[in-house]
Amino acid sequence: MFVEPRWPVALAVGGYLVLVVVARVFVPDRPTLGTRWLVSGLIVLLLAALVAADPTRIEARRHWLRPLAGVLIFSFVAVALSSTAILVSDLVRGEEVTEQASTLLVSGALIWLGNVVAFSLLYWFFDSGGPLARYRGDHEYRDFAFTQHMSPELAPPGWRPRYVDYLVLGLTTNTAFSPTDVMPVAVWAKLTMALQSLIALTVVGLVIARAVSLFA
Repeated sequence: MFVEPRWPVALAVGGYLVLVVVARVFVPDRPTLGTRWLVSGLIVLLLAALVAADPTRIEARRHWLRPLAGVLIFSFVAVALSSTAILVSDLVRGEEVTEQASTLLVSGALIWLGNVVAFSLLYWFFDSGGPLARYRGDHEYRDFAFTQHMSPELAPPGWRPRYVDYLVLGLTTNTAFSPTDVMPVAVWAKLTMALQSLIALTVVGLVIARAVSLFA
């Protein structure tokens, strides 16, 4: 049963993993959550769970993959939120790490990108029951209304969002601090997008303000 290729998900998560590892190697003093490689290890587990199924197929017989992937995605989101809290706390208290512009900018950029990837996975995995449920049309009402839903003449028959659509949703929410071309319909979708917007606004505002003062 062809449902949705997993390579876009693997590319996004794997690309972020590479950035985290590179930052850990070249900016070792960057503040992090838990042990030195905790975040990287979690991302590796998440990546393995998401691509454990056939790269181009999501088969119903792999029931154990969905709960596992859901737990790991929630863990990734929790790590992203915790990392944001640590950075904000360091900025407010004026920790030594926030006195270095390069370290601060790297940390802020990774946290900002991490929130994009984490929330995009959350939207993709849970919108209307997930990829398989969207393929089957199990849910009568959508959690997110994409442009193609609201203007069917712009899309081919049977169009449904793929991971790339949710990645763009996560990126635009982090950039605009509000919905753009995708409207949240379900309550959980509205609250989650609101949370992501507040986090992005806090990170961007505090990091840029501090970085400007350091460069001045």
